[in-house]
Amino acid sequence: MLDQKDWHLIHELYKNKNITKTAEKLFVSQPSISYRLKRIEQDLGVSLFFKTKKGIGFTSEGDYLAQQARDMIQSYQQMKDQLLNMQNEVSGTLRIGASSNYAQYLLPQMLKAFSDQYENVRFQVRTGWSTQILDLLQNDVVHVGILRSDFSWPGIKLLLKEEQLALISKTKLKIESLPMQPYLSYRTDTSLTESIKSWWNDRFEDPPYTEMDLDRFETCKEMVKQGLGYSIAPMISLSEKDQLYIKPLHFKNKKPVIRRTWLLASEEASRLAVVERFIQFIQTMGLDHK
Repeated sequence: MLDQKDWHLIHELYKNKNITKTAEKLFVSQPSISYRLKRIEQDLGVSLFFKTKKGIGFTSEGDYLAQQARDMIQSYQQMKDQLLNMQNEVSGTLRIGASSNYAQYLLPQMLKAFSDQYENVRFQVRTGWSTQILDLLQNDVVHVGILRSDFSWPGIKLLLKEEQLALISKTKLKIESLPMQPYLSYRTDTSLTESIKSWWNDRFEDPPYTEMDLDRFETCKEMVKQGLGYSIAPMISLSEKDQLYIKPLHFKNKKPVIRRTWLLASEEASRLAVVERFIQFIQTMGLDHK
């Protein structure tokens, strides 16, 4: 008989397709996973898994079982949420998905303040690009999502923050000189990349002279500090301590280049006490919302 540990094992293995990665994720040994997979096949009487050059593959029966595992995990979590919601005291686990930048610069203080008011609430936080957070939200993996893009959403939608994009460099630069200067790019979500492209194409005909393509903004910022080039970044990731030249950007029509951060939640999730209180808490912090 499969239990919750088995469902989680199958779910993680289906995502990773690799026993080693799954063992690391679940903090168990590889032999114990292999043994449990054989027992599951024996109990169900069908072939579910097979070895590949890169790891583990799933038969059609295995694919079906993996989908059942996902549904069972979600159903169990929803049951726990509802049981905790029936209590008078606000408690339980608040599952949050947040964009990496927001999670790094603002989310810790927000969760600390909420935790001070509701000591029995715990947090599960997943971070990533906004598109990844939206996917988690749509699949009910998280209760609320904090995304840095203007996605359409049928449920609860609160505007948390508006900020301008800015040019950053070691020393003062004129906007007109940028096509001749070394540009330092970094990997980020599609919406920010498109915002930067939109501003650039509004101001210049030639593409930027990209000298470095970096995987993280923090690495990019350190390169800029050394005078190796300029970059463009949201204000949320900048501070006076960086000691950089920071110039907020505008389009030709003088309209600021804005990036918005939203909190999204489904109507169903917002009826849970812990989610309802978190949304109320956000609103009482004096943040703009829609």
